[in-house]
Amino acid sequence: MANVRMSPITLAHLIQRDVGVEAIFHLTCRDRNTIGLQAELLGASGLGVRNILALRGDPPTRGDHPEAHGVFEVDAVGLIDLAATLNSGQTVGGGNLDEGTDFAIGCVANPNAEDLEAEISRLEQKIAAGAHFVQTQPIFDPRAYERWAEATDGRVRIPILYGILPIKDAAFAVHLKENVPGMAVPDWVIDRMRAGGDGEGYRLAAELLSEIGRDIAGIHIFPMNSSKRVIGVLDALSERGFAVAPASSLPLASAGGLRKVVSNG
Repeated sequence: MANVRMSPITLAHLIQRDVGVEAIFHLTCRDRNTIGLQAELLGASGLGVRNILALRGDPPTRGDHPEAHGVFEVDAVGLIDLAATLNSGQTVGGGNLDEGTDFAIGCVANPNAEDLEAEISRLEQKIAAGAHFVQTQPIFDPRAYERWAEATDGRVRIPILYGILPIKDAAFAVHLKENVPGMAVPDWVIDRMRAGGDGEGYRLAAELLSEIGRDIAGIHIFPMNSSKRVIGVLDALSERGFAVAPASSLPLASAGGLRKVVSNG
């Protein structure tokens, strides 16, 4: 959101060191040129933080320092290529590293896009640049997933982690639908949130995953600034018979592959 936060690399390192949970740090093109981006990535590698989500980033005008200047020397495809080049043992300037990095490089996609062909073509560019996995914008409707899965079948062969956002109330659902770009909240979801009581958002998330969970590589949960909401989703999944692996049992991710975090049965 273009707001001042702790460095995501530092935060990811602290989580891995102090909590023992593997982290994926977000890196944007907004704040650094290609020299700075490579320096950040080499620093992350030195700290053992090896999972990156490459993002273009929001413009400074959307954040708490609207007078700041965005860099955007490369876009998300360029950032992915930069990380992949470091993995190969070189800098983008042609210099040789003593040892290549080992980043698992993630990118983003939006299954809710009106122009799915343009969205998938852009995703294919990211994969060609070196992306190893995808994280999506939140989905709320199995039909949106089916539309996306059919369109990407045979074209996207890397793991896709689908976004799950537990809606807290009907007003928030309406806000997402009307004000947040890239969100597609069906009217029936809003009606369910109005009629349901506490925990309806968790139940909706669990129902969605009951329908699509067997077919997907994994999920990522949007906590909306509350770790309790993550726990709420996991509890709702457990109630529906999903086996949720504890974070401490998961292996470190690498460019060689990712593992399902949630499995059905």
